[in-house]
Amino acid sequence: MATAHIVYQGELRTNCTHLQSGTHIITDAPTDNHGKGEAFSPTDLVAVALGACVITTMGIVADRDGLDISGTTIEVTKHMESNPRRIAAIEVILNIPATNLTNDQKQKLENTGRTCPVEKSLHPDMVRNFTFNFI
Repeated sequence: MATAHIVYQGELRTNCTHLQSGTHIITDAPTDNHGKGEAFSPTDLVAVALGACVITTMGIVADRDGLDISGTTIEVTKHMESNPRRIAAIEVILNIPATNLTNDQKQKLENTGRTCPVEKSLHPDMVRNFTFNFI
């Protein structure tokens, strides 16, 4: 079964439907690449996918181990380069409430985040910078 259905709406915009849930995402080309920048660009979604995957896999481990990391926030920054135009680097900064986590638990969560499926799927030339702030 397909994962998504995408319709090109013209003017560098797409409407993407997640087939299992019916959820929609609109994409728009960025202003520095002929678009309006009114929605996530496809490369923005790659960066967001990395951040979401990091915390999702950490959440799986946290739930399994009886740890609470709810309230974690993530800031994702994408850096583009040209010739060829591609994502050169993604920075992922996590702020994790960790008042009751041991150093071993923190390390386990960090290792899990650094090895999520999206991270393992990205081209090795793309730089990934992770910062785990346990607060």
